Amino acid sequence: MLKDHQIGIVIPAYKALNHIQSVIEGIPAWIDHIIVIDDKCPIGTGEFVLSNFKSDPRTQVVFHDVNQGVGGATVTGYKKALEVGCNIIVKMDSDDQMDSGYLKQLIEPIIAKSAGYAKGNRFVDFKALKSMPLGRLLGNSVLSFMVKASSGYWNMMDPTNGYTAISSLSLQKVNLEKLEKRYFFESDMLINLNIYNIVVTDVPIPARYGEEISSLNIWGTMFKFPPKLIKGIVKRFFYKYLIYDFNMASVYVILGLPLFIWGVVFGVTKWIQNAIVMVETSTGTVMLSVLPLILGTQFLLAAINIDIESTPGKK
Repeated sequence: MLKDHQIGIVIPAYKALNHIQSVIEGIPAWIDHIIVIDDKCPIGTGEFVLSNFKSDPRTQVVFHDVNQGVGGATVTGYKKALEVGCNIIVKMDSDDQMDSGYLKQLIEPIIAKSAGYAKGNRFVDFKALKSMPLGRLLGNSVLSFMVKASSGYWNMMDPTNGYTAISSLSLQKVNLEKLEKRYFFESDMLINLNIYNIVVTDVPIPARYGEEISSLNIWGTMFKFPPKLIKGIVKRFFYKYLIYDFNMASVYVILGLPLFIWGVVFGVTKWIQNAIVMVETSTGTVMLSVLPLILGTQFLLAAINIDIESTPGKK
């Protein structure tokens, strides 16, 4: 029941003056706290909220002295929500793309304790997808697959979606100080939640696209994210498969990765050397490259299969 929970909305705000009023006005009355984080906004979003919603005791504004990005602002909001006693915390963006009419659906898995973290999924409503710009749709699809592999939540349809809800118990397991401060925040959050085996679920929620201007460059992000995703998967493997639960996936990666790297490096090196001197590569040399490469690939695929089957909450 809603009355049994303290529910807070965290809204990171930067250059959101055109939309913040409609976002806050759309939040239903049963929400207990509305926490707006003015992330050093140069056009006074926080001051606008203070002036126009001072009669709403649920609404408060936290100001950053230095711009920290959407992740840093969200973390500040999470801390404030925990401080005021919220046990369910929703994160909404300030651009009015996230329909507050779906708040009950979003927090339902948290209330039912079937998940510790819920994410909106924009990719289930074909009509809504048609309203998403094609370039953004394709970019999101590629990013989504990359984030799935890095985070280990292979069942997520829309892992980059920022419309989320989390229980206070799940949030308190995560080291908030170590989370990525900017746009990689959503992905980094998933990586950290997987380490602690927090169940994450999709909730179908179509996005709304109007005249707002997003500061996120999807295609530029696709070049910036891979190093962070590689770092994330290394971190997740270290903690989940070496520290907390050493299993066959751990063995397959430990054996398979060196074999795969050896096969690639040795094969390419010998090919270049022989090409320079125009000498045909011997069968034995080829086999020294191909066999470790095949075996390493098989081990790594087996590890990936175990990781997929180990997705928290997968039945």
